[in-house]
Amino acid sequence: MIEKWITASLPQLAMILATSFFVYAGILIYTRIAGLRSFSKMSSADFAMTIATGSLFGATISSPTPTLFMGLFAIFCIFAGQWALARLRMRSDRFSRAVDNQPLLLMAGGEILHDNLRQSNMTESDLFGKLREANAMNFDQVKAVVFETTGDVSVIHSAEERELDMRIFANVIDANRLVHRQQHVGNSVLS
Repeated sequence: MIEKWITASLPQLAMILATSFFVYAGILIYTRIAGLRSFSKMSSADFAMTIATGSLFGATISSPTPTLFMGLFAIFCIFAGQWALARLRMRSDRFSRAVDNQPLLLMAGGEILHDNLRQSNMTESDLFGKLREANAMNFDQVKAVVFETTGDVSVIHSAEERELDMRIFANVIDANRLVHRQQHVGNSVLS
C-alpha cells in the first residue's frame, strides 16, 4: 500500500515528462495567441485564470485523468473564456463594472480610512506592513493607499508636496476624499 504512494514506474515517469512537455507547449501557444493579458493579474478574472490554468496543468501532468487532450482542451477553454471576457470588458463599461471589483482607498494622505480597511478585511498591521514594504517612512509622506482589484496594495508616497492627478484614481471607491484633502492642503499652503 505505501509503495503506491512513494514509487513510480519508468513508464509513468515517461508519461509525466511527455505530458508536461505538451501541456507546457500548449500553454505557451495559447498565451501567444490570446496575448500577455492572460496572466496579467489586473483583475479578479485574470487572477482566477492564472489559478485555474495552474491547477489544470498540475492535474493533467500528474494523473491519467484528465487525459492529455482533455487537459489541453480545458486549458484552451479557460484561455478562450478569458479572451472573450477581456473583449466584453473593453467594449462595455457596464459589463466591466459588473464583473470587476473596484479599487478601494485605504488612506487619504496620512489618514487611515478605518471603514474601508474593515471592508477590505485588512488590519492596521497589514496596512503598516504594506507601508514598510513601499519604504514609506512616515504618514506625512503618504499621499494615498489603494487596495487594488487584484488584492495588491498600492502605496503612493513622496516627501515633496505635489498635487495628485486625480485621473490615476478613477473608479477608486472614496477617491473624493483625496480631492477634499488636496484642496485642504492647497489652502493651508496658500495661507
